[in-house]
Amino acid sequence: MSIATTRELVADAVARRVGLAAINVITLEHAEAIADAASAAGVPVIMQISENAVRYHGGRLEPIALATAALARQASVPVSLHLDHVTDEALADAALGSVFSSIMYDAGALPYAENVARTRRVAQAAHEAGLWIEAELGYVGGKPDQVQSAHSAGVRTDPEEAARYVSATGVDALAVAVGSSHAMTNRSASIDLDLVSRLHARLAVPLVLHGSSGVPAADLPHIVAAGITKVNVGTALNIALTTAIRFVLADDALVDPRKYLGPGRDAMTRAVCELLRDLNAPQPGGQRPGSQGETGACDITVPERF
Repeated sequence: MSIATTRELVADAVARRVGLAAINVITLEHAEAIADAASAAGVPVIMQISENAVRYHGGRLEPIALATAALARQASVPVSLHLDHVTDEALADAALGSVFSSIMYDAGALPYAENVARTRRVAQAAHEAGLWIEAELGYVGGKPDQVQSAHSAGVRTDPEEAARYVSATGVDALAVAVGSSHAMTNRSASIDLDLVSRLHARLAVPLVLHGSSGVPAADLPHIVAAGITKVNVGTALNIALTTAIRFVLADDALVDPRKYLGPGRDAMTRAVCELLRDLNAPQPGGQRPGSQGETGACDITVPERF
């Protein structure tokens, strides 16, 4: 199957009022797990590579991007590629004309005026290249020059300020601060559903929730029903990978990396299956969102590859 575009997948999710999982790729094992789980579930996904992941690979974007693209093409469901949390404009330029169909430009650590100016410039270049672009508003509502992460404790996105920001930058989607935070290792985030609903009503672009690994599974259908479309997940896979590897490496004699990376990949595959199942659970009121396939429990047998 050819690689889908993020614009297409997001538009379809908005039309069907379902959550679209956007899952972080760090290693080849991450990409394999995501592609396998999405195919088994029959549900489209976004595979996203962050600037931090590119930095981990020595600043080399192309190898991990091309490998992820190859797996996306082999999936039996639509998969798109997204470059996430980019702060380096040179890296943003590298996404133009590449395998990526979308980019998240993150100027959230800058004062509001500079955030708007830089994001607008990147958005114009992205649109000229046919890319879909996401951004986030990284300051405390009502205090546009107080630089603070949009995912710090207590920070919340103000609907009116968000509307002005979207209009000024021309972005296609907005990551909002509604109670989640990055790198949460427990599912204790309390999402302000009323704020999500007000943002959804006020903005003409899809809403994105970063830090969704910290959202309780039972809450995922509620955040989608309230208005979140793109649901970003990364840490949940890393927890699954690391837990499995720790268990296998209890055998001190083991030295073959395939013997621990394989179980780690399998654990990530199961984690993605669970995420896709939870996102497609019946929404409040008992309605199951429309999907491209039957998600069910996503029970799969992962072939032994070592």
